[in-house]
Amino acid sequence: MTVKDLIRPLPGVRQLSLLRQRIGFGGSARYWERNYARGGTSGPGSCNALAEAKAAFLNDFVRAREVRSVIEFGCGDGHQLSLADYPSYIGLEVSRSAIELCQRRFAGDPTKSFFLYDAACFADRAGLFTAPLAISLDVIYHLTEDAVFEAYMTHLFAAGTRFVIVYATNREIPGTAPHVRHRHFTRWVEAHGQGWRLLQVTPGPNPGPDRADFFTYERVTPPAPGGAHPDPGKAAWCCDRR
Repeated sequence: MTVKDLIRPLPGVRQLSLLRQRIGFGGSARYWERNYARGGTSGPGSCNALAEAKAAFLNDFVRAREVRSVIEFGCGDGHQLSLADYPSYIGLEVSRSAIELCQRRFAGDPTKSFFLYDAACFADRAGLFTAPLAISLDVIYHLTEDAVFEAYMTHLFAAGTRFVIVYATNREIPGTAPHVRHRHFTRWVEAHGQGWRLLQVTPGPNPGPDRADFFTYERVTPPAPGGAHPDPGKAAWCCDRR
């Protein structure tokens, strides 16, 4: 985490308290590993009515577009995935503990594979980690570091050969917890997502002020030869470096 991340403007009387929390935050990947290692979950957005609504939208899209495989950047504990109806699936996740949860949950399902994701160690030049549909659900507003956000978005849009679906907020909302940073992420796609167009925006199931929506993007130019990423990254796939 950079100094810039720590001193983002915070309104109101909570400023000092939130600043102290951010100083001890330690980064998004470490936060989620601690969460799952301590028995935490992917949060309320991945269960009950919200999870069912997201699953209904995605399952309908997969059927209507005849999508044969899906890759997800941020599979979490797999509870949302348990409602999915995908012919084939690859889940990427920054938390080793969450990957272990998914491995156990879907141990008998040969259509699902899971891999540890480290943005700094991701360079899929051969296009091995691609699918007709790449999805990101409730992840972007948990990417608190600018460099992590930039790398994640690059990898996400390189992985989708036909479509990308993002379920997220799309405006800056100040005064949030240290592990939350709402972004106007569509600006990044407009600036860097060459070859993509926004197909539709579908309102999400949560009616609150921090409602997330479904942003569906369609690729209008074919991927680079060999499935190469627009940003080749720094290294090849690697395991946990701890």
